[in-house]
Amino acid sequence: MDFEDFHQDLSSLEVISKDNQKIALKLKGVPLQYANALRRVCLNGVPVFAVDTVDIIENSSVLPDEGLAHRLGLIPLKTDLSRFNEPSKCECQSETGCSNCKVMLVLDSGDSDVTRTVLSNELSSEDDSITPISDKIPIVELAPGQRIKVECYARLGRGTEHAKWNSANVSMLTETDKDDERILTVESTGALNPEQIILSGVEEVGHRLAEFKDTIDQISE
Repeated sequence: MDFEDFHQDLSSLEVISKDNQKIALKLKGVPLQYANALRRVCLNGVPVFAVDTVDIIENSSVLPDEGLAHRLGLIPLKTDLSRFNEPSKCECQSETGCSNCKVMLVLDSGDSDVTRTVLSNELSSEDDSITPISDKIPIVELAPGQRIKVECYARLGRGTEHAKWNSANVSMLTETDKDDERILTVESTGALNPEQIILSGVEEVGHRLAEFKDTIDQISE
């Protein structure tokens, strides 16, 4: 089997178990190099949204600006691949981005006279489809009189650029009784559902192999 056959015949993938967070597949008759390529792409080659830049308007918490920005960047965001482009592939070709490749989220904790923890549900997104995967992710603890106010800009990226864009935890087990069968387990961060990660991974591996083939053909000529 070559990858084109695998790409066109997804019957070589058998779903063993799945839920909203995790999917386990049996890869039947898929060569090891293609299985490994799919594993790596599902881990860090499928684009998802994450906060890329943060403008700190006010931060009187004990957490430095850099630490606050880092925490915001690591909050997994729900992702809609059908509506948004990666910046490098967007028609705007602008460093500042546009509504097709960039989403702004804002957070203003306001003033408080009690100690409290700021949670991810206080991040307000300009697009309802790009929001934190959970409302209960802690960001920073504020003492009375402390406040944070930030503007965050999120974009699509890949884990090969930074771990905050990893789409899933991925593992692969080779069955000992059948050398041509392997178990691929994909546990999503919540940005995409597991099926989307698998399908996008298959498409991405096929695209990369096609590009490589074109390069080899050009060298041969």
